[in-house]
Amino acid sequence: MPMPMEYRQASVDFDRFILDVRELAGLQTTNQAYTMVQAVFQTFRRRLDLEEAILFADVLPPVLRAIFVAEWDLEEPKSPFSGRIAMTREVQAFRPDHNLSPDSAIVDVAAALRRNIDEAKLDRVLARLPAGAADFWRA
Repeated sequence: MPMPMEYRQASVDFDRFILDVRELAGLQTTNQAYTMVQAVFQTFRRRLDLEEAILFADVLPPVLRAIFVAEWDLEEPKSPFSGRIAMTREVQAFRPDHNLSPDSAIVDVAAALRRNIDEAKLDRVLARLPAGAADFWRA
């Protein structure tokens, strides 16, 4: 079997995604965008059990999948989906000395994600996740 294209061009796809995040959020650097993506992914991940998280990770391109599962504390208690403002504050509290995530952080990452993956596939998976998951990724 040939190497899947998603692995062959993983870096190119990630670069396009992270530049979209930087542009949408009005950030200065891709390092700032990366921190914001990490924060948004971890905020979402805290609201899923392991099976649900794997379903979500499977729709992500390889580099984003790796970021989503990296540094996972499996002992961390599951959090409920709460209002957008509360979850945005959670995003902004991630690594606060290096995090410049704007109030639009979740929406910005959602918009960039939707630009860079199969939206129909994402929406099918989100429909299988707990209430609040689809709203979280609404751009």
